Amino acid sequence: MRGRLIALEGIDGSGKTTQARLLGRDPRVTVTAEPGATALGSELRGLLLDRHLPPVAERTEALLLAADRAQHMAEVVAPALAAGRWVVTDRFSGSTLAYQGYGRGLDLGDLRRMVDFATGGVEADLTLLVDVPVEIARGRRAGGADDRLESLGDEFLQRVRSGYLALAAADPGHWVVIDGTGGADEVAERLHTAVAAHLGAPDPGGS
Repeated sequence: MRGRLIALEGIDGSGKTTQARLLGRDPRVTVTAEPGATALGSELRGLLLDRHLPPVAERTEALLLAADRAQHMAEVVAPALAAGRWVVTDRFSGSTLAYQGYGRGLDLGDLRRMVDFATGGVEADLTLLVDVPVEIARGRRAGGADDRLESLGDEFLQRVRSGYLALAAADPGHWVVIDGTGGADEVAERLHTAVAAHLGAPDPGGS
């Protein structure tokens, strides 16, 4: 039986990376992330996010992210799902629509077709949007070195957050908005409750 794919989404500083790790503590779950989960993806991540490298055009940014996702699917996600494992990924297709679509202003229809090509039509069984106000996310990132996207400022992140909420509202059967404020354990309990309600638990027979 094919495994389940759970995507965690949210603006930078939402806490989704911590929550992906907590959600994936079950040994039957593969935890991964975008961009950069493969050797090729790691190189692409550097090109995309390193502020000291030459600027990346907006369409180029979207295409590089699509290339990372295609490799991620081929090397990590698809084999795990085929083996019956559940996969928790820190970012997936929703990130492209929120960041490059609502944030950058690229056409959502074009981006959806590109995402579909990169994933081979595979969609997340459940997308958990870890939602926090932009000011809280900024405070959580304080003291760290911002990458190229994180340095775009609050107005950009607000557009991305609004985009995420619009995506979730348009597809309530596959998206759940999780209040990301509060302690990590408190938020983790909200995520576990949502996963159990929508997907149950991993198949004990998954390898």
